[in-house]
Amino acid sequence: MAISDELGKLGELHQRGILSDEEFSRAKALVLSQATRSGAKDPGVAAINALQRSRSDRWLGGVCGGLSQITGLAAWIWRLLFALLVLCAGAGGLVYLLLWILVPEEDAHLGGDRAQAG
Repeated sequence: MAISDELGKLGELHQRGILSDEEFSRAKALVLSQATRSGAKDPGVAAINALQRSRSDRWLGGVCGGLSQITGLAAWIWRLLFALLVLCAGAGGLVYLLLWILVPEEDAHLGGDRAQAG
């Protein structure tokens, strides 16, 4: 059930007098806390938020090195994919350029640690 549906049902129960103000507040807080905990565990969102351009594994902007760090695929595979996509009406170049502009660069101290560890 969606969070909005649950909150709507709680609101209805509160308006009908089935739930007191205190019970409504506790139930609402419980629903919202469960929603934030479940949203934080989503691996897709965490991976997207972890995407950063690499400082140590880069040829141009570090996009392929950054993708390599979060996906586990080698950076050369990402470079090959982007090069093949360039042949598709320049789509790879456009995507690479957008990622270069929009994805932040990793911190300087993290880049050195990752390079030494790998």
